[in-house]
Amino acid sequence: MDSLRSGAWQGEQSECGELKILVENGEYGLHNRGDIATMIMTVQRLRERWPHARIGMLTAEPRVLRAVLPEAEPIHAGGGWQWGRGGFAGQLEQLTAAKVTGPTALKWREATEAPLRQLRGVGDRLRFEAQALIGKETPAGMPPLPPVPAAITEADLVIAQGGGYLADIDLYQAHRTLNLLEHARALGIPTAMIGQGIGPIHDRELLRRAFEVLPGVDLISLREGLRGPKLLAEIGVPAERVEVTGDDSVEFAYRMRRAEIGADLGVCLRDSEYDRFGHTVPGAVAIARSGAAEEVARRVSRCRVLVTSAYHLAVFALSQGIPAVAVTASEYCDDRFYGLADMFGAGLRVVRLGVDDLESELPLAVRELWESAPELRDTLQQRAVEQIDSVRAGLDRVFRLMEQRPAPIR
Repeated sequence: MDSLRSGAWQGEQSECGELKILVENGEYGLHNRGDIATMIMTVQRLRERWPHARIGMLTAEPRVLRAVLPEAEPIHAGGGWQWGRGGFAGQLEQLTAAKVTGPTALKWREATEAPLRQLRGVGDRLRFEAQALIGKETPAGMPPLPPVPAAITEADLVIAQGGGYLADIDLYQAHRTLNLLEHARALGIPTAMIGQGIGPIHDRELLRRAFEVLPGVDLISLREGLRGPKLLAEIGVPAERVEVTGDDSVEFAYRMRRAEIGADLGVCLRDSEYDRFGHTVPGAVAIARSGAAEEVARRVSRCRVLVTSAYHLAVFALSQGIPAVAVTASEYCDDRFYGLADMFGAGLRVVRLGVDDLESELPLAVRELWESAPELRDTLQQRAVEQIDSVRAGLDRVFRLMEQRPAPIR
């Protein structure tokens, strides 16, 4: 992309060919069902506006992506637009990936995911203990970042979709995203960040890069309004480029709501958390995070109250009108859940693991929400509808940003 011609994009095609949208995300491995729900909604909304656009999703699991999101093209980190052939060959490629190779890869993933998660959990605990011994909260280093994907040179729009990855907790992904956005800006490509949960950021290098890159992003929409707007203002992002919309997966979960109120007390906690205080919520039903994102949301729909330490499961519950108790143990989790509580109101209680009276506070929160669940249901669903409208209005700004820009010459 060497220069820009005069004239805006018309629809989804110009003299220089088809529209290509490159989507960054926080889950290249496609393990997190909440992130997958966000991907599904992002691609669906883009398709509604531009039915024939090529939507490239950055991923480390191209076959799994084809199974869970056949409407998007897998783009390897550092790679280009290899997948989207046109004509009959392209249709056959997409059909084979969606019906054969994709589901096979997904079944293998489901069979191996639980053991691998346990191994990752052991590794995470060992790293945490080692860092605690030397007085460090974050690793001293991280793997070398991959090159900016070659696909960006053909992109007409770059979107960093919703997630909580622009924070100290995921330095690798945060730097990778900032590098991509910076490169897009240098090429004159419109950029947008949607549904973002930004911060906390204390790491000096990450903060420096945020100061360099974020003020140049064309639009940043946030999933919460407690911490993100203040942090972006401190970084120097103009206020007119920032808006609070809510989480992109709210609409995904809202569609799964049931007509009748659920009967279960659902619990989704890490094994170590459940071992510590699971006895305080007797009779609870475990909500597994395995399977498709739709299956997880439907499991949540059977609950009257949900107790969880997983952010997106709380989103799934609240969006369906189900109150939740969020269990937190870090500043990062505090920011996420208090921001979510602010978006939904009285239906979310936040309980810190470190409190002395946890064994009485957690059951009390559950009991109060259980009793008030029928009254909270309509209010929570209305809050969900308001966020759905805000998210769609925010994406309309992205569409206008794209359609009012000159189309690139290749």
